[in-house]
Amino acid sequence: MSRIGDESADIASAASSRRHERYVHKVGKPPKQRLVDEISHTFKETFFHDDPLRPFKDQPKSKKLVLGAQAVFPIIEWGRRYKLHMLKGDIIAGLTIASLCIPQDIGYAKLANLDPQYGLYSSFVPPLIYAMMGSSRDIAIGPVAVVSLLLGSMIQAEIDPKLHKADYERLAFTATFFAGITQFVLGFFRLGFLIDFLSHAAIVGFMGGAAITISLQQLKGLLGIKTPRFTKKTDIVSVMRSVWTNANHGWNWQTIVIGVSFLAFLLTAKFIGKKKRKLFWVPAIAPLISVVLSTFFVFITHAEDDGVEIVRHIEKGINPPSLQRIFFSGTYLAKGFKIGAVAGLVALTEAVAIGRTFAAMKDYHLDGNKEMVALGTMNIVGSMTSCYVATGSFSRSAVNYMAGCKTAMSNIVMSCVVLLTLFLITPLFKYTPNAILASIIISAVVGLLDYEAMILIWKIDKFDFVACMGAFFGVVFIGVEMGLLIAVAISLAKILLQVTRPRIALLGNVPRTSVYRNIQQYPEATKISGVVIVRVDSAIYFSNSNYVRERILRILEDEEEMEKQKIHHLIIDMSPVTDIDTSGIHSMEDLHKALKKRDIGLVLTNPGQAVLDKLHASDFAEVVGDERIFLTVADAISTLVPKMQP
Repeated sequence: MSRIGDESADIASAASSRRHERYVHKVGKPPKQRLVDEISHTFKETFFHDDPLRPFKDQPKSKKLVLGAQAVFPIIEWGRRYKLHMLKGDIIAGLTIASLCIPQDIGYAKLANLDPQYGLYSSFVPPLIYAMMGSSRDIAIGPVAVVSLLLGSMIQAEIDPKLHKADYERLAFTATFFAGITQFVLGFFRLGFLIDFLSHAAIVGFMGGAAITISLQQLKGLLGIKTPRFTKKTDIVSVMRSVWTNANHGWNWQTIVIGVSFLAFLLTAKFIGKKKRKLFWVPAIAPLISVVLSTFFVFITHAEDDGVEIVRHIEKGINPPSLQRIFFSGTYLAKGFKIGAVAGLVALTEAVAIGRTFAAMKDYHLDGNKEMVALGTMNIVGSMTSCYVATGSFSRSAVNYMAGCKTAMSNIVMSCVVLLTLFLITPLFKYTPNAILASIIISAVVGLLDYEAMILIWKIDKFDFVACMGAFFGVVFIGVEMGLLIAVAISLAKILLQVTRPRIALLGNVPRTSVYRNIQQYPEATKISGVVIVRVDSAIYFSNSNYVRERILRILEDEEEMEKQKIHHLIIDMSPVTDIDTSGIHSMEDLHKALKKRDIGLVLTNPGQAVLDKLHASDFAEVVGDERIFLTVADAISTLVPKMQP
């Protein structure tokens, strides 16, 4: 009986021991995927990540045709469910943004060195095309300050707008055509992810710099400077030098009074609208009120006889066709393509950012690639109808949103008002002073200088702040094109730096858990004696593989010096390693050889499927040993150094 009792006790003890023994899951070779499936998955995730064809599945042919038409022309979808009560909000919003866009368009056209009517043309045809093809309910289409300045400065570098006016206009239409082609191609071939290379920080800096540059450019009109020798450059030094050197030619005091008075009025109206959202209509109609009052004042006093510069003439009537004026051959074809591609990308970046902002606020989906196709089509058609590059305007879109727009019908209402203006009201703008247009432009671009966003960028990411300031000072002190180039260059430099110099963290055990985390983030985490645990926070590619190997070896040397003891195991947590290429495999092999010479064992934990596939395909998994590849760091520790397991 005693022997039976002893055997029972041994069995119970063994069972208890098994219950307390940690289960270690074996990381086996993953099932092999077919090459076709891998390529198909990669292609889908790159170009069709949003699965645009899902609505077409299991649908009859007639339904697929309807869905296809709706995909190209969203107006078919929202038009079928349009209700009469929605029309009220769209009409109010359309009339409100029309009152804002008409004076702005005249000013923006002058910013692009074009006659005033071209600004109005660009708020007539493009919004109609967008209303049919665009998927945003809130975006308001038309010329914008930044693109107008960019287009004007780049074309002016090729053709003098005063000496060769006809060729200048032709190059503007050519650039608009290629801006549309660029936008359409990016959307059609689903390459919208390319515009994401211009980071938010770089855009904030670029827009802020453009706001300063645009405002400085308006000093000529605001101060009444008439000299033809005023600089054509956009940098702050050149503009301020022109302002002061032309002071002896005389600043017109009547112009200054008109400009400064109405600028103060416009900024006050903007402040009121910002403080009290219900009074959004105040800053919206303030530009039109300014134009009406200043025009009436100049008309009754004949201030133009005292040196106040006025608009004088705006062409009356609908957009004339301009297809025959586009350069399809000759030396200006390549120049038009270059200018158009740059302007098109900037316009696209602004429009998509605005559309996504308001879509998030109203909780509806915005297809970025469809937006690009819509914007591209409207600019292609616009280039054939005497328009220059149009895009989404943030100030107008914000007014459109706050005025209660329901659909893109508000753009159609705005276009109808602009059409009536072109037919009936343009002669009334004859006595509008240029100083008012300068005031309207300055008040419109003030909001582009987003200092709050710059402060936030500084708090969050110092490298992002460098990108922001690089773009800002590049635009202000060098020029718009160079500022844009600096913005793109710094954005790409940041990506390259993050790829080539990934973070490699030293891990420790968080007390009373089996979790291993970065000891810098968790100072209370404890290291395991005789073991170094690191985590590579990036894919391992040819661009960073040598750095990863050398950095891990440096960490190993530092730990040996600090701990004053022999290291037996190096554990690499590969959870964040999404992929590894041939150079990465070779680098890991070199690391394994270096460790073997030091009699240190290499251990890998939690490699992803793509990584594990390549480790087995290269036979590196066999070199390391399947028994040294674990699911978690805790599994590796419990197996290799069970006595050290917390």
